[in-house]
Amino acid sequence: MLRELVLKELVGGLWHTTHPDRFTKILESGSISPEPDIPEKERWDTRDSRESCSYVRFIGGVSLFDLYEFEPESYSHKFPSSSWHYFIPFHLMWGCAVWIEIKRDQAASHLIPPIELKNRWESEKAYRHRTMPGIEAAYMGVLPRTAFKRAFMVRKDDTQLYSLEI
Repeated sequence: MLRELVLKELVGGLWHTTHPDRFTKILESGSISPEPDIPEKERWDTRDSRESCSYVRFIGGVSLFDLYEFEPESYSHKFPSSSWHYFIPFHLMWGCAVWIEIKRDQAASHLIPPIELKNRWESEKAYRHRTMPGIEAAYMGVLPRTAFKRAFMVRKDDTQLYSLEI
């Protein structure tokens, strides 16, 4: 139920997800950094090493979900090992998440779209670095707050989304 509610909001957009505490820091700093000041062990799938970090982080980008034409069933069939369900509706370890929608037109000049990102990952044979083919995009560089369109928070055991000021 909650996943469907969140997906209804996300599909069609370009999004970054983060923990509510990190969202506060993003607002304070005025941007999303490819290398935020957070402990390595708190990053997704680092296995305690920069050599095994996500592909987007490895190339110096900010990870975004590009859900322009996302359809969960067909995507899961095509990419059964993708971990999208770990993040939608919220990061499973956190039980909550803030979703920040990014203005596609403002991000375009710094964006590596999902298909290009997947092709680059494959051509570099960067298989030790995880990616979510077809839905993960990379914003190269620091993503300014001026590119934020809107944000909302979702929490485990809740049935509503909470709009947040950006």
